[in-house]
Amino acid sequence: MNTKKNSLQPVDETQYLEEIKTISKIEPLRLPSIAMRGLVLFPNMVLHFDVARGKSIRALNEAMQKDRKIYLVAQKDVRTEEPQDEDIYKVGVVARIKQILRVQGDSMRVVVEGLYRAKTVKYTQKEPFDIVNMLEYPLNEIPASRVVIVDAMMRMVRDLFEDYIYYVPKMPKDMVINILTSQDPVYISEYIAQNLQFSLEDKQHILEESNIEKRLEFLSVILQKETEILSVEKDIADKVKEQLENNHRQYYLREQLKIIRGELGENEDEENKVIEYLEKLEKLNLDEETEEKIRNEIEKLSRMSFGSQEAMVCRNYLDLVFSLPWNDSTKDKININSTQALLDKEHYGLKKIKDRILESLAVRVLAPDIKGQIICLVGPPGVGKTSIAKSIAKSIGKKFVRISLGGVRDEADIRGHRRTYVGAMPGRIITSIKQAKSNNPLLLLDEIDKLGSDYKGDPSSALLEVLDSEQNNTFHDHYLDLPFDLSNVFFMCTANDPSNIPGPLYDRMEIIEIPSYTREEKYHIAKDHLVAKQVKKHGLNGRMIKFTDESLYEIVDHYTRESGVRNLERVVGSICRKTAKFIVSGEKKTIKVTPDVVKEFLGPEKYKDDTIEKENMVGVVNGLAWTSVGGELLQAEVAVIDGSGKINITGSLGDVMKESAQAAITYVRSCAEKYGIDKDFYNNKDIHIHFPEGAVPKDGPSAGITITTALVSALSGIPVRADVAMTGEVTLRGRVLAIGGLREKTMAAYRYGIKTVIIPDENVPNLYDVDDIVKNSIQFISVDKVEDVLENALDQDALKEVRENLMNNLAEKNNEIEEQEIVLEPKTDNEFVLVD
Repeated sequence: MNTKKNSLQPVDETQYLEEIKTISKIEPLRLPSIAMRGLVLFPNMVLHFDVARGKSIRALNEAMQKDRKIYLVAQKDVRTEEPQDEDIYKVGVVARIKQILRVQGDSMRVVVEGLYRAKTVKYTQKEPFDIVNMLEYPLNEIPASRVVIVDAMMRMVRDLFEDYIYYVPKMPKDMVINILTSQDPVYISEYIAQNLQFSLEDKQHILEESNIEKRLEFLSVILQKETEILSVEKDIADKVKEQLENNHRQYYLREQLKIIRGELGENEDEENKVIEYLEKLEKLNLDEETEEKIRNEIEKLSRMSFGSQEAMVCRNYLDLVFSLPWNDSTKDKININSTQALLDKEHYGLKKIKDRILESLAVRVLAPDIKGQIICLVGPPGVGKTSIAKSIAKSIGKKFVRISLGGVRDEADIRGHRRTYVGAMPGRIITSIKQAKSNNPLLLLDEIDKLGSDYKGDPSSALLEVLDSEQNNTFHDHYLDLPFDLSNVFFMCTANDPSNIPGPLYDRMEIIEIPSYTREEKYHIAKDHLVAKQVKKHGLNGRMIKFTDESLYEIVDHYTRESGVRNLERVVGSICRKTAKFIVSGEKKTIKVTPDVVKEFLGPEKYKDDTIEKENMVGVVNGLAWTSVGGELLQAEVAVIDGSGKINITGSLGDVMKESAQAAITYVRSCAEKYGIDKDFYNNKDIHIHFPEGAVPKDGPSAGITITTALVSALSGIPVRADVAMTGEVTLRGRVLAIGGLREKTMAAYRYGIKTVIIPDENVPNLYDVDDIVKNSIQFISVDKVEDVLENALDQDALKEVRENLMNNLAEKNNEIEEQEIVLEPKTDNEFVLVD
């Protein structure tokens, strides 16, 4: 017997046509066709398969509408999505559709039964589905002289199949019975090929072979080859099993050796470690439940092999447990006077914030058992939130630990991983307590507003237990899996934008706002702290470099513009580096930093003083805006051109700000005649409202009176005072409503040299929080109606001229209607009544 695998040869087209001619007496059939991927169907066999291609689904629908017959033929490459004629085998099976089920999506699950072999004549249709002309392709009859040979081949196939199932013990019983009891060579060849895991090419070769003897010969070759492969696989599996048994045997022997050494009195590392853990456990004086859990872990370790992976995990866990400060705490040394002196020394200004912190510490002195005072310092970047927390910890004798929460997205960062995971570790809270070596440190949760969340959980929700005094006395870390008392920890948080803190978390904290620094505060911070720090950091001393007061003001005014002092410190450091270069090179021995030296070292001024218009302009108004890094001046510009009443609002504005602009336009229409505005401007004028710096998103209602003033100015031609800024929400009736962020907004007005700020009446109590230097430099005008805003913001000379023109026009109208004895008399400066 030839044991070499027969390969499928390319179809000879001439031979193929001759075969067609020889069987032309059979009438060709025309049926819809499906090209199957990775499957071959044999006659008298049932096959389940899924159909997903649209062309194949349409072919199934066509077959179901007729006699349920369909032509199934395999494609040569399963990766071909749109097979052509040359990509499909020539021999297939005509099958009857028994059942169709719809599955998830657009796919169908089909059950078919093979009827008979067929050979493709040609494809008569490719779209919307394949239709094939084919002829029935019957098997060759077995000559009488070859019957004995076929019987011998069948016996050999059965013997090879029995060898095959020896290596496949889970072969279905009914399949084995069908093959071993059948006497039909055709059925055996097709049943084995259909149900065993042969390759697509081998199955197709068997289907195409019309000679029964050759079929059985090829089938025996395949079975013998598959049996040899399975035999090799079984040998490999036996070797792996033997190796595992050896490992268990070695473990058993090691355990025996351990007992023998124990009987001989030999000290081993593992025994010493267990004794050490037990001694530490006795010293901790923990509650009964916690002590029992730790003792169980120690006993578990004693039963493990010292060098095993499980023992290493257990030792790491116990090392963490005994490194935690269960009963170790520092004694608070709260002295209000010394704390205030330290805060004043390390932080300039911030008087209200310091007073609030001292009040909290005073309460701790009078009521040391009080829990749950969690302070959150809120303010723009660089104002000293973290350094204030460090100073507090230093002044009261607490250990200081900082946890950065910016970008944390995994709940396990707070609660830790369970020990079942590879590489598990405790969360940041327990790790920080271990680092502090004290169970009552000052724990700073930095950037708590930058927490994220994803499919791994929400870390802000995990912090709810940490920051709740009613729950954190039994805080459970997933890795530690023991209750740990966090009620003695002094928690402090920092944030830039409190609106990003989740509500339940925000509710557990007491917010203390740290405002942005004024020009004077920045000057004193630089003079008293930053200069000395940077001079020392760069290896200089007071003889090598000296900053004049004018140079520091120059840096603050023209080289930095920020709420905090981080960039100010960087600029001072840059000057120190350049000074170090001159001194090391020998060019100079000492440098006195003056404004001219600052310009020489840092280049041209980055920020100019004249950032606002010096002259009164039409349609340009100074508004005030709040940002997370402080206040900003926000100008509103309005342009009016002839048109058809179109309104264009630009500047990257949010929905609330756009609605404020619409409300302002409606109000201006209601009072147009009072300011000499054409009452039909909304029909014959196009209005464009724009806020500069279009790349910066803007939103909020506080620009309402700013937009209204700009509209009145642009439509009436009356200029707006350049030294006036304003903030307030406007209603359709012209009322001015309260706004937020007044302190930051007024700080921006002071920084830009604004002399007058218009604010809502309801915000007058908020002036208490405004810095004294701002209140002393700016005149505040409170208003409750838009008319009052316009009276103070518009150029008085131009407004007076407009009103005089209105009076003159009214007098002319009076003269025209004197004959009717109706007179228009003025009631006030800008209101008139008809008098009969």
